[in-house]
Amino acid sequence: MKKNKIHHKILFVFSFFFLCATAIPQTTDSAGMTIPADRIRTGNEGLASDAFRLGVQAYYRGAFNEAVVQFETALSYLPNDNLILDWLGKSYYKTGLEGSALSYWQSAVNNGYGGLLLQNKIEIVRERRVTGDSEDKLLRLSEAGSFSGLFNNNLVFSGPVSVQPNYDGTLWVVAYNSNEIVLINQNGKIIDRIEGPINGFDRPSDILRLHDGRLLVSEFAGDRLSLLSSNGHFEKYIGQKGRMLGGLVGPLYIAQDYLERIYVTDYGNRRVDVYDKDGEPVFYFGGAQAGFEGLKGPTGIAIVDDFVFVADDYSGCVYQFDRSGNFLRELVEKGTFSHPEAIKVWNDKLVLCDSNKVVSIDCNTGALFEFVRTGNAPSRVTTANPDINGNLLVSDFTANEVYVMSQTQELVGGLFVQIEQIDASKFPDVTVELRVENRHRQPLVGLQEENFYLSENKQPVTNLRMLGAASNNTVSDITIIIDCSNNSFVYKSEIETAVKEIAQNMNGGTLRIVSASSIPVTEYIGRPDMLGDFSLSALKNPSAKIINADLALRLAANDLINAEKKRAVVLITSGESSSYNFQNYNMAELVSYMNNNSIGFSVIQVKDVAVCDEISYICDNTMGDIYYIFRPQGLSDVVKDIIETPQGIYQLSYTSSMQTNFGTKYLPLEAEVYLLNRSGRDETGYFAPLQ
Repeated sequence: MKKNKIHHKILFVFSFFFLCATAIPQTTDSAGMTIPADRIRTGNEGLASDAFRLGVQAYYRGAFNEAVVQFETALSYLPNDNLILDWLGKSYYKTGLEGSALSYWQSAVNNGYGGLLLQNKIEIVRERRVTGDSEDKLLRLSEAGSFSGLFNNNLVFSGPVSVQPNYDGTLWVVAYNSNEIVLINQNGKIIDRIEGPINGFDRPSDILRLHDGRLLVSEFAGDRLSLLSSNGHFEKYIGQKGRMLGGLVGPLYIAQDYLERIYVTDYGNRRVDVYDKDGEPVFYFGGAQAGFEGLKGPTGIAIVDDFVFVADDYSGCVYQFDRSGNFLRELVEKGTFSHPEAIKVWNDKLVLCDSNKVVSIDCNTGALFEFVRTGNAPSRVTTANPDINGNLLVSDFTANEVYVMSQTQELVGGLFVQIEQIDASKFPDVTVELRVENRHRQPLVGLQEENFYLSENKQPVTNLRMLGAASNNTVSDITIIIDCSNNSFVYKSEIETAVKEIAQNMNGGTLRIVSASSIPVTEYIGRPDMLGDFSLSALKNPSAKIINADLALRLAANDLINAEKKRAVVLITSGESSSYNFQNYNMAELVSYMNNNSIGFSVIQVKDVAVCDEISYICDNTMGDIYYIFRPQGLSDVVKDIIETPQGIYQLSYTSSMQTNFGTKYLPLEAEVYLLNRSGRDETGYFAPLQ
C-alpha cells in the first residue's frame, strides 16, 4: 500500500511537469531564438542565459566593463551565439575598443545575423575610425528638405531674408515682407511668431543671437536695431536714423566679435557702424583710405578672429579690414559676385550668398567653392547659415522658401540611431534613451515626438511619449583634470584662477577635480559653488616630472558616464609634450571612449605655446576647444560652449504589452527615426525585473 502511494506521487510529479511543458509550446534561449518544445534547455544554455541577462542590465547601468565580463562568460557557454556576439560588440564599442566591437559584429554577420542594419552599423563605425581630413573637404550640398512660406495656399511667412539657427535645433526666420520673425522647429511647424514692439518691425533684414543669448534684429526701413530677449520679447532700440555717430540709414546685416562689439553694415551711409555690447556707438568705418576707394554698397559682414570681412554689391567684391576698421586688402577680385548678400562663417571659411548660388571663400587665399546653385527658376538666396546639425539653412527671398542643405552622402547614408538605455524598473512602463547622429558623428538636434516610431516584435508600442531632449538642458557636469607635471605646476596661480572661473560660471551641476600625476586621483566631487577658495595646496597628489595623462583622461571620463547629458572633461595644462605619458591607452581608444559616450574634451592653456600633438589630436577629434587663460574675453565661454554643444540624446516612454516570463524573457525593441528625407533604425532588447 505504501509503495503504491509513493508510485502515485511520482507519477503525479512527472505528469505535472509534462503538462507544464505541453502548456507552453515554445520558449526562448538567451539569444531570443526559439527552442522547440520537445527539447529541454541544456545546462550551458541556462548559465549563458543568466550571464546574458546580467550583462544587459550592467550595460544599461553604464557599467560597460562589467557587461563585457558577463557577455564573455555567456559566450563561453554558447560559442558563436549571434545575439551575445552583438551585445559583446556593443559593450566593447562603449568602452572605446572599436576594433574588438567590429570583430564581434562581423562574426555575427558572417553567421547570417543582423542583416543590412548590422552591416550598415559596421560600415559607419569603420568609416569613423579612418583618420584624415575627409570631413574638411568641400562637397556640394543637396536639398534635404525645405520650409515653404505657403501651406495649403495659406501664407505662413513672406520674404525670408535671413535665418538664425538655435542650439536646440529650432530656427528663427526673418520675414521681410510680412514684418515679423518666425520660430520654426525641425519639422517645419511654427512655434512662435514675433512682430516686434507695439509699432511692429519695419522691414526686418537680419537677425543675430548675441553672446549673452539675446536677439538683435536690423530694420532696413526703420533705420534701427531692435534688441530682443532670448525668446523674442522686445527690450529696446539701438541706433536711430542719421549720418552722425550711431546713426543708421538702411541697416542690413549684423555680426559680433569676441569682445561682444556689434558690427552693422549701413547701406545708406555706405559704411559699417560699430556699437559696444550695451548698444552704445563706438565708431564707424568704410570710408576712403589709402589704396581703398571706400564702400559703395555694403551688404554681408562676418568676423573671423581679428578680421572683418565686408561684401559690397556695387563692386562685387569682399573686402578685409581689421577690427579697428583699417583696410587690409581685397579678398577676391572686383566683379567676382553680381549681388552678394549675407556672409556667415562655417568651418573657418566664409559662406556667401550671390543671386542663385551659395559659395565658400577661403579667408586666407580667397579661393572659391560653389556649395549650392538653385537653378534657373526665379531665385534670390540671401542668407546661408550653418545650423547645429551640420546643415546649411538657405533663405530664398524670391521663392519664399528656406532650404535645408546637406551633404549628399549624408542623405544617402541615413541616420545613425543607437538605443542607449532602457529603464524597465516600473514595467510595463518603460523609459528609453536614444542617440541620433549622422554618419560623421554629428548629433541630430531638434527632433520631436512625431519623428520617432518604437515597436516591440514589429508591433507599435502604446502610449508613446517624448519626455525630453538633452539639447534643451542648461546644466552640465564637468570634470577638471589638473596637470600636476613640474612644467605646469610653475603656473599655480593661473591653474587656481581657471578652476575658480569654471566653477563660478557653472549654473548647478556637479564639478569633479582629478589631479593627474603618476597615478590620477579624484580630488573633489560636489557643488561648483563650494570651490571659491580652491587652492592647489589641498591636492593629495604631488607634482611629477611625467604624468600618466591617458589614465587621468580615462578616470575623468569614467566619472561622467552616468552624469548629466551635457558633460565634458576640461584639462588645465601648460601643454608641453615632455610632460605626458600615453602607454596604457592609445589616442584612438581615448577619443572613441569619449565620443561613444557623448563626453566633450576641452583644454585650458596656462602657457602661451602650441599644445602637444597628443592633446591636440584628442581635442580635434572630440567635442571641445582650446582656450588660453589670458585671452581677452576670459574663460566664461568654456562652460557656455559645453552647454551649447549639440547633444542628439532623447528620452521617450511607452507602455509595453510583452509577456516577461517572470523577468527572464528577453524583450525586443525596435526604434526608427524620421526627419525630412532621412531616416535611421536600431534594434535591441531588455529584461523586465525578476519576479
